Amino acid sequence: MSEPIDLQATFIPNEGEFFRVKLALEIAIDEVVNEPGCIRYELTEASEDKLVLTERWASQEDLDRHSKGTAVQDLNESLSALLAEPVTLEKL
Repeated sequence: MSEPIDLQATFIPNEGEFFRVKLALEIAIDEVVNEPGCIRYELTEASEDKLVLTERWASQEDLDRHSKGTAVQDLNESLSALLAEPVTLEKL
């Protein structure tokens, strides 16, 4: 049995795009929380210059499946012109 995987994703919106980035994340959260193996997927910090999404997956296999899924693809597409820099993903 594998250990749960904890991640933190940090999003830095372009100036004036905070609310659009937050909305895109909220839409993704609604989809992702129902994915197999998703234990936690929530916005844990939000300010005008940064949004932080905290994730917990039951296994590496569940995380891999999520990473290739449509919710992540749709989110990346939604955010492509809204972020000042690439998303930072940190394993906790």
